Amino acid sequence: MVTADESGLGWLFAFLKNFLGYATILIPGYLFIKYVRKSGYLENAGQRGPWYNLVKVCVQGNDPDVVIGVTGKEERAKSNLEKAVILIICASGLQVSYLTWGVLQERIMAHSYGETDSDPGETFTNSQFLVFVNRILAFMTAAIVLWYQKPPKIAIPFYKYSYCSLSNILSSWCQYEALKFVSFPTQVLAKASKVIPVMIMGKVVSGNVYEVYQYVTALLISAGMSLFLLTEGVNDRDDSTTETTFAGLVMLVGYMSFDSFTSNWQGELFKTYKMSSIQMMFGVNLFSCLFTVWSLISQGSFYSSLLFMMKYQLFFLHCVILSICSATGQLFIFQTISRFGPIVFTIIMTLRQMFAILLSCFIYSHELSLLAWTGVFVVFCALFLEIYCKDKMRRRATQNSKPKPKSPESKATRL
Repeated sequence: MVTADESGLGWLFAFLKNFLGYATILIPGYLFIKYVRKSGYLENAGQRGPWYNLVKVCVQGNDPDVVIGVTGKEERAKSNLEKAVILIICASGLQVSYLTWGVLQERIMAHSYGETDSDPGETFTNSQFLVFVNRILAFMTAAIVLWYQKPPKIAIPFYKYSYCSLSNILSSWCQYEALKFVSFPTQVLAKASKVIPVMIMGKVVSGNVYEVYQYVTALLISAGMSLFLLTEGVNDRDDSTTETTFAGLVMLVGYMSFDSFTSNWQGELFKTYKMSSIQMMFGVNLFSCLFTVWSLISQGSFYSSLLFMMKYQLFFLHCVILSICSATGQLFIFQTISRFGPIVFTIIMTLRQMFAILLSCFIYSHELSLLAWTGVFVVFCALFLEIYCKDKMRRRATQNSKPKPKSPESKATRL
């Protein structure tokens, strides 16, 4: 946790400074796209070389490839044993990747490096640099997979990735920054409760309509989260850290809001342009790298972060492992959803959040009261209730969509 001197409005100034760095790319990009469209450059260009192709991809999108038939051999249907082995590998990969990622996230942001009996050490405070480190490896991984797979082109204007990329950066920044002000269990439970802002953002962005059970689970999650935050705040802090707790809650609300927009915007892109998850991973992380590295350089903090990394080899090792876990975790996410569907994936990730709270309490000695654990129990019961209801409705919809067999009497009547 940070000291009282660090708990004022420093986070707000850091946020505005980062956003100003992103704006130096966003505003010229917006003006450039507006100029290209208004001038009719793509329609009137005479010589169509590499520059024309680049402008077209960014502003208008590729001409989509037309895929006729199926090329290659069809994949053999897997046995139940093979499916079980693949599920175990995916579940284990997700658990190991994101549990390790969560432990290292708390270690980097909430604890010092180089600490000795006579030296308190230094705490790394630049959340944006950690976002960049995560995104650069994820971008390289997606680029390698796309080069190997060579998927068909899609017609999306490339600039549309920038919206969810920006919100993704800001949500990750809020996530890291929150650990300066609140405990890791609090952060994890807030992430588990993001169904509420997701529903609100889905209503605003996509005009979604929700079932009754979704509102019930949202209310249960709100009650459990409130119970946890109130009791955890009372037991873990005194009155002098009220500002710190408030700043942490603002960071968590920011994380959930930006993350909710990211998932809903990505959903719209998937629905409109029929892209693969790896193509989404490539586009979003490309813009994320551009935004973060330019902002870091313009603030002069990129070099200082590299110096910190060279000064403390343990920090360098933590950053490497953090990035590997983030990139491999994304690949396991795509594999799990594509092979077993979103319900199985949600169950695995919900269990991961429970394990993350237990692991953090064990490693970093977070003490939670009985009421706080009750709040945790209520939240996860609500999550599993939502999973159960969603799966039940999916099965019912599948049964209703099947054509009903005609009765023997109707056949006899026709004869």
